[in-house]
Amino acid sequence: MRTRFTSALGMVVSIFLGLTAPAGAEPSILPEQVFAEYSGSVLFLKVANISLSAGFDDETYSAAAAFQSAGLLSWFDDTDIKATVSGYRTGSGLGPHRYEHTNFANDKGRVVGINFPAGTAVPHINPPFGSMGEPPASDAERAGALDPISALLGLMMSLPVDESGVCRGRIPVFDGKARYDLRLHNAGLDDVRTRGWRGEAIRCQAYVEPVSGYDEGDRPSEDDTARPVTIWLAQIGEMYIPVRFRAQTRLGSINVRARRVYAGAALQ
Repeated sequence: MRTRFTSALGMVVSIFLGLTAPAGAEPSILPEQVFAEYSGSVLFLKVANISLSAGFDDETYSAAAAFQSAGLLSWFDDTDIKATVSGYRTGSGLGPHRYEHTNFANDKGRVVGINFPAGTAVPHINPPFGSMGEPPASDAERAGALDPISALLGLMMSLPVDESGVCRGRIPVFDGKARYDLRLHNAGLDDVRTRGWRGEAIRCQAYVEPVSGYDEGDRPSEDDTARPVTIWLAQIGEMYIPVRFRAQTRLGSINVRARRVYAGAALQ
């Protein structure tokens, strides 16, 4: 059984790691490349390194993310996750084609893949999980759900989930096993100071609402779901780049801050 600290860290990873544009929407003008590096800590101890890179052209997009953590006593497991996604731009939205991640710190070498035929997330896990949860995510629940990276990119593109602005509405996410919603609440502007960003940023509160695909002991508790993961989004050109993450746990706050952010022409 995972600790609540592990569960909260997992929520940060899931959020880091589909938004569909309204019918007839015009393609948005996006930078060719987005890149960000982050470092995380708890109780003033460094526990994680995170990176994200994404590229956009007129018709397609691709992205890669990495999350590395070192075990801190027995509070959470070692993690070395590499994830990628590729897909298509649909109007001003994103339609993933293939998502894949591997935790290299896991001796099983499991590859978690998701394909999206006709907009429905279909998992391909090798070697398979011992369980896909009780109950597992159904076809209907996986229809329209996005992988974690595409969900974050959609948030960064400020797509109006419910046509009311940045960080509002609900994002359906499927990570290869768990199906959950991210319920978003715009809590206004804060002044943020990190190594990678100084200035105003939107304080976006993301509440994880589990749907299906959880085993006993893994499903977030009511206390977990009542505490949001807070994401500070800084507007850089046409994108809203996360510059800080924070999640509350019974052991303290997990804080993830940007070391470097970039949005613009492709780096040569």
